Amino acid sequence: MKTKNKPPSSQETVSKKPIIALFNYGGGMRGLLPAHFMQKIEEVTGLHMSDMVDVFMGPSTGSILNTALNIPNPHDPSKPKFRARHMVRFYEREGLHIFPRDSFRAFRSMIHDFNNRTMRIEQLGNLLKHGHYEHANLGRSLRALYGRQKLSDSLKSLIIPVYNIEGAALRPTQEAGDTPHSPVHNVNTFLNEGGHAVWLKNINFEGAISPPTTPVVDIFDAVMASTAAPTYFPCFPFQMKWSEDSPTRTVTGIDGSIFDNPCISYMGALRQHIPKDRDLIIIVLGTGYFNRSYQKEDWNRFGSLGVVDPSNDMPLINIFFYASETALLDSFKQEMGDNLYIFNKSLVSGPYMNDYPNTDIDDASPENLRKLRNFFEMTLEENRKSFNEICELLVKNYDATHKGESPTNSLKSRIRRTFLRGED
Repeated sequence: MKTKNKPPSSQETVSKKPIIALFNYGGGMRGLLPAHFMQKIEEVTGLHMSDMVDVFMGPSTGSILNTALNIPNPHDPSKPKFRARHMVRFYEREGLHIFPRDSFRAFRSMIHDFNNRTMRIEQLGNLLKHGHYEHANLGRSLRALYGRQKLSDSLKSLIIPVYNIEGAALRPTQEAGDTPHSPVHNVNTFLNEGGHAVWLKNINFEGAISPPTTPVVDIFDAVMASTAAPTYFPCFPFQMKWSEDSPTRTVTGIDGSIFDNPCISYMGALRQHIPKDRDLIIIVLGTGYFNRSYQKEDWNRFGSLGVVDPSNDMPLINIFFYASETALLDSFKQEMGDNLYIFNKSLVSGPYMNDYPNTDIDDASPENLRKLRNFFEMTLEENRKSFNEICELLVKNYDATHKGESPTNSLKSRIRRTFLRGED
């Protein structure tokens, strides 16, 4: 006698469903671009981003977005406090508080640098604020978002990258065959001192391999450090513990964008937690890229200071930001295959460059906000098919863990009607 196949249990369904990770780039005010994208996704699907995404990654302004969308609602801790549309308003409302118009900032920075190289008058450096924006303004804006929430409170898996410029928080690692606490005990074999990348992770998705203990750290502190963009803000020191019973350590953090990108987040922070029998889908929301090429004649005439001179668009800094990503991108794309969706666009080439937003991270002017909105709409229009696909994928991901709670058919019909007909 034939027996009917037993339908998979909800637990089996969850364990085999794809894992969806979202990476949001850094870029200051250009964080409005992924914010607009996520607002559109939530409008189309009718769901919160944290309902549909399993892992949130990304540095700097990306960490502002990722953490805000995972803050629990005080009235219903299973739901997020903010939607993506709230974050669009956050950038539009807080932009000029964080980056007030300062025509003399570049001049103050130049005088500060000259003072450092010649007179070294400490009082002058303090008077000029070292050429930075007020960190307190950013702090007030972020404190209003996060309150006193801990990293462990995030609704979904969250990875916040910070670069620690001091070596005090390094964690010793034991090599195979070593005797613990012996005089020859290896500590971080490649690099055992100096600055280093720090991954602040709360890995809580179903089936994660060896999820690390979530560090004891305020979300506010982690994001303040990850957004401390060099030349714009001072470094941000904060205290944390790697676990409840470990000693308190001090991290002196600067912007995670100096080392982080989708390839590095995947290889350095996420890959080791993905089961071999689970597919991983990564969605990348960019903030516009401006990787430029340089003619050899231009490069040679820059000289030692010219390669970091803002008047030359800081060519060496530009190279540092994109070098590691260009080195890893081919391997990353090959490994991810069709499970990689990238929504990004050049800010320095294209037919409508006159209406492109500013590449600077601190332009919060109404005109630049308008240009950012237009740039998002251009990027969306160029990627309608892929956008439709990820909306379908995100709804399916929600359904896999919320059986009977989501009107799947109506959502899919809405997605098809909106995008196949080209409606907004």
